Amino acid sequence: MSPTPDLRASILAAWRTSNRITIEFVEQLPPELMSAVVPGIQTRPIRAIAAHLHNSRCWWIKMLGAEHGIAVPLRVDHRTVNRRQLVAALKRSGMGIEAVLQFAIAAGGTLPRTKAYVWRNLPLDVGHIMSYFIAHEGHHRGQIVMAARQMNRRLPSAVTNGLWWWAGRRILRA
Repeated sequence: MSPTPDLRASILAAWRTSNRITIEFVEQLPPELMSAVVPGIQTRPIRAIAAHLHNSRCWWIKMLGAEHGIAVPLRVDHRTVNRRQLVAALKRSGMGIEAVLQFAIAAGGTLPRTKAYVWRNLPLDVGHIMSYFIAHEGHHRGQIVMAARQMNRRLPSAVTNGLWWWAGRRILRA
């Protein structure tokens, strides 16, 4: 029987790659699209969806990691954040999520529960944590792509195709 593989490097590389995909996607959003209002939701511009990516990371880091000493990045104002500020914020929160994943790995693959974790609907093993974060961000990246199409502001194919070019954007080490 072969030994159980150490998946630490694979888990962290998958998160880093997904984070890079999110950051590069936001970097490439046309400035005029950031202020565009999502069809059917007059109070929600694209900027708010993009800011939600960072702000939800901050929420998770606070809930799952703050009690373990993981620094919680500052949230951004979803009404006023610009693309440059959001990219910088996503880099910080990406490192925070990575710290949560590293802590879970070091704890034997399962993140110890915190007092702040009241939702209790996410299993705290590292595979589920990482999968949830990546799925959440993929959903909102797709939401932005769809909203742009609905507004007849299709994103360039290099931007939308870039959401799927993971092999060339893979990050093995921090």
